[in-house]
Amino acid sequence: MTQAVAGSDVVIDVRGLNKHFGPNHAVKDLTLTVHRGEIFGFLGPNGSGKTTSIRMLCGLLTPDSGEGTCLGLDIVRNTREIKRQVGYMTQRFSFWEDLTVRENLHFVARMYAIDRSTERVEEALDHLGLKASADKLAGALSGGWKQRLALAACLLHEPLLLLLDEPTAGVDPKARRDFWDELHTLAARGITVLVSTHYMDEAERCHKLAYILYGRLLAQGTAKEIIATQTLATWAVTSEDLSTLAERLRGLPSVEQVAVFGTALHITGPDATRLEADLAPIRAEPGRRWERIEPGLEDVFIHLMRKANAQTATTADT
Repeated sequence: MTQAVAGSDVVIDVRGLNKHFGPNHAVKDLTLTVHRGEIFGFLGPNGSGKTTSIRMLCGLLTPDSGEGTCLGLDIVRNTREIKRQVGYMTQRFSFWEDLTVRENLHFVARMYAIDRSTERVEEALDHLGLKASADKLAGALSGGWKQRLALAACLLHEPLLLLLDEPTAGVDPKARRDFWDELHTLAARGITVLVSTHYMDEAERCHKLAYILYGRLLAQGTAKEIIATQTLATWAVTSEDLSTLAERLRGLPSVEQVAVFGTALHITGPDATRLEADLAPIRAEPGRRWERIEPGLEDVFIHLMRKANAQTATTADT
């Protein structure tokens, strides 16, 4: 079997990947580099191409064009070898609900022909806190415990890379936090994690991020880098008339976004000077507290989506 490049810091290195499904151009010229031990977040709305991209990276789908490597192995010629060194967790729970937790893990161990399978299964049960539930049917588990089982199964064959597709969808906040703590523990051991998510708090826990929309990668880097590249300006205001004020603010030409956060409004625009000038008369009115704040990832991603939609509409009209 071809082996991954020993000692290489680059785990995923792909250029110009494209994938069509009939007339649908699902992924457009994807170029991505992920390093060992990184937690790399893949963000984008449903249908944006995240799952298709992940499946091309781990050898489950063949790209129509483009090239690259995963774990030092060619993503077109060495798909069998890649699959054996990658742990892939799908969006939906994909294990056998009429088998117990332990039986599910033993089945996976047999599929991978894992040495010392009984010992490794028991170690996985211990490590993921599944020992007390080992003899329960998988179908009787809650969402958070099903998630732990899926992660335990992904780790049984000691993969070098984890590809996690919306792994925390439908899971309660405590289980989500525990799951992310485990991901950081794995990353500290040198395991690379590529994870798709809709949650902004999860995105902020990633070392690096990529945002994909309509199959095209719009931004990538650390959270701070992505926010800085968009040069957005954001103000926060607290007031007793938030609903009325929000309508006024949305009518200003320099305002792109107005969102409620508890007892405050966040107002965002792409031009700091114009935004400050447009807000000046309203800020002079009494009874409100204004503060210039840093834009968040959510502000940036909504901005990128609006820009992409505007460009798509312009192209369609020409």
